[in-house]
Amino acid sequence: MYMTEWEDFTQKTQGPLRRANDAMMTGDPEPYIEMWSRRDPVSLFGAWGPCHTGWAQLDETFRWVGSRFSDGENAGVDFDVVYVGGDLAYTVGYEHAEVSIDGRGKRTMKIRVTHIYRREDGEWKIVHRHGDFAPVDESATT
Repeated sequence: MYMTEWEDFTQKTQGPLRRANDAMMTGDPEPYIEMWSRRDPVSLFGAWGPCHTGWAQLDETFRWVGSRFSDGENAGVDFDVVYVGGDLAYTVGYEHAEVSIDGRGKRTMKIRVTHIYRREDGEWKIVHRHGDFAPVDESATT
């Protein structure tokens, strides 16, 4: 059966990303780290402030983030946009979970997130993440 680029990308990345986020919410950053390219340029605009470029800084940041999480459950990723074109792709959506952060008890966390992927040697690798806690929508209602 022939798969479109979009189907191939989705099959190879979205299940692993969901499993990686599940692991991260329990304090294990390794599956998420494995999804990332080690080839520059790579960059991170993190939800808790870190904005870094280069693999060494990102690896350190992902391990720090993972160390903050524990007892995660009901983790998920909802995608509003998945686009694939040639050797680049991106996803836009929300990550959510019930998770303890810094041992302070569980809370609901929802992060607005964009990932950019690059195809490297036939594999899709994340090369950029922008995550933030979405502000209140102040637009006028119609």
